[in-house]
Amino acid sequence: MNAVRRGLDKGLVQAFLVVVGLIWLTPLAGLLLSSLRSAEDTAQGGWWTVFSSPGQLSFSNYSALLKNAGITEAFWNTVLISVPTTVLVVVLAALAGYAFAWLDFPGREAVFLVVVALLVVPVQIGLLPVAKLFGQLGLFGTIPGVVLFHVAYGLPFAVFLLRNYFAEMPKEMLEAARMDGGSEWRIFIRLVLPVGRPAIASLAIFQFLWVWNDMLVALLFADSSAQPLTVELQSQIRQFGSNIDVLAPGAFVSLVVPVVVFFAFQRHFVQGVMAGSVK
Repeated sequence: MNAVRRGLDKGLVQAFLVVVGLIWLTPLAGLLLSSLRSAEDTAQGGWWTVFSSPGQLSFSNYSALLKNAGITEAFWNTVLISVPTTVLVVVLAALAGYAFAWLDFPGREAVFLVVVALLVVPVQIGLLPVAKLFGQLGLFGTIPGVVLFHVAYGLPFAVFLLRNYFAEMPKEMLEAARMDGGSEWRIFIRLVLPVGRPAIASLAIFQFLWVWNDMLVALLFADSSAQPLTVELQSQIRQFGSNIDVLAPGAFVSLVVPVVVFFAFQRHFVQGVMAGSVK
């Protein structure tokens, strides 16, 4: 009887998760189907009408998207902003996290407290002062300026996360590596990074998703030649509200890239999330 009850409970949980998954995927599916329909078909009915009239679907919208210079340039701008930002934040945070966790240097605790305090500083507070500073340095309106802003505001959380994860590593393991003659750099590369891979992968996912989907920072710091996909889509919606045949595939591309990145690193992400509870 208990086995039957457990089986029913498991079945109900799985059914519930399937329903939640379908609800979560419905907007993505709707956007995909809308991106495969013409503007005329979209004006006549919702995306669900493709199930009764599958002839509406075609890839002509994506052909038009590739010919839209503004959106294609904005897509590559988004890549040039998101990838370097993610790499820089992960590398710098990993180095700083290891230093705060296992290296003794004067003022270590005080500096770490400053890093933790920066977590409560809203991004909006630094927009205008940093914009003025970047204007004086010649970085305002450029892709490097957007990258530097994201790196600066992404580092406090990243350092805090990786420092706490690295601090949970067995001290005996690091001491044994030092007794075997391993330098701090060698220990960091050969030991700490492989063990900390789940947390690093989780951080990389969070950072990439935040930068890829950002519009506030890019709207202020990027000019027309450096603006990412989010700003370009918003601009085209304002200027050409009827060009759904270009906006829908552009929005789907903007949405599907983070989804692909998440599922590509899903296993590492789950490991990183569960690591704290396991320890």
